[in-house]
Amino acid sequence: MWPCTPQCVGKLTVQPEHLDEFEHTNNTIYLVWMQAIAALHSRQLGLTFQDFVEFGYGCVARQHHLEYKRPTFAGDTLWIATWISHNEGKADMTRQYQFVRESDHATVMQGHTQWVCIDMKTGRPKKQPSRFVEAYRAVN
Repeated sequence: MWPCTPQCVGKLTVQPEHLDEFEHTNNTIYLVWMQAIAALHSRQLGLTFQDFVEFGYGCVARQHHLEYKRPTFAGDTLWIATWISHNEGKADMTRQYQFVRESDHATVMQGHTQWVCIDMKTGRPKKQPSRFVEAYRAVN
């Protein structure tokens, strides 16, 4: 089901408030869910926003890419997987996402985000501290 072993997997059910005028999941909701699974994965790695504040470093999105494969509807259960696909320990890293509908195992959305490590005082890109490099290892 996954192209590699995900580092974090979550599960959710599409709710009526997630739908747009076409009665399928609004495209912007997927971005919200991507952010949520990324934050969950970071917490599982022992990195919370409070840790970012204490380190003086954090990660912000530089760009998102979302590819919608199939529509989803209220009541659909989705598995959301994420993994780090690229991280050389510089300022940026790439996180992949895949959304799979439980009922038919269809990939309904896949995407990636380029995250950039910044100095939280200046907002400028910085090389990742060793704690980030250790935690955000890429899946081979």
